[in-house]
Amino acid sequence: MLMARFLITLGVIFVVAGLAWPLLSKLGLGRLPGDIHIEREGFSFFFPITTGLIISAVVSLIFWLLRK
Repeated sequence: MLMARFLITLGVIFVVAGLAWPLLSKLGLGRLPGDIHIEREGFSFFFPITTGLIISAVVSLIFWLLRK
């Protein structure tokens, strides 16, 4: 039962994030200071450290609120 609730919650979060993606892209997620983007000829590397930390904090807050 617990795993089913977790998977449903995760699915809902993904759906909400997908629907809100146009609004989220206007916030600058993926282009924040601390996100690493290296471009060379024939090579591109992107590692969103800051964006990942922010998204992790928001998801943790959501799960914390759902547990209450």
